[in-house]
Amino acid sequence: MTEPVTPTPAAAAGSVLREMRWWDIDAVLGLEKELFPEDAWSRGMFWSELAHSRGPGATRRYVVAENGEQLVGYAGLASAGDLADVQTIAVARDHWGTGLGGRLLTELLQAATDFECAEVMLECRVDNVRAQKLYERYGFEAIGFRRGYYQPGNVDALVMRLTTAPDSGYAAGADSVQGTETNG
Repeated sequence: MTEPVTPTPAAAAGSVLREMRWWDIDAVLGLEKELFPEDAWSRGMFWSELAHSRGPGATRRYVVAENGEQLVGYAGLASAGDLADVQTIAVARDHWGTGLGGRLLTELLQAATDFECAEVMLECRVDNVRAQKLYERYGFEAIGFRRGYYQPGNVDALVMRLTTAPDSGYAAGADSVQGTETNG
């Protein structure tokens, strides 16, 4: 997965999506700290993720959204075998409701397909209803909780899963996730 994202207009946002590179990290960190002040990722976490995003053995896909010169969103996905995990999605507040979150998620789901993943997992703060509704629109289902997942605020995570249909070329996934309380 070394090919760059073809710049594509984001729905109603006038933004283009492209592969995240190391020189984007400062702008990404600015948005990260604005949107997730209590549990923002560190510079090292982004560097580590990007280190696995290029070359023949790539297991990550990270993209940014730009509106002119301004970074207005980013997203990342990790894959292992037939399982993908949405690591992060962020959209600048002044771009909420424009469809940009959906464009970023669509890019990650395409990456999961490219990685030949049968399932896509994610964790979402239980108090982030806006994000939960986005994921539900794309077919994700809540399957459990991870208590105290987001630190230092000790906020629970809702675990969500999207399983591709067996006739889509992928096998259906397992019904449980280690470390997750089943939502029965």
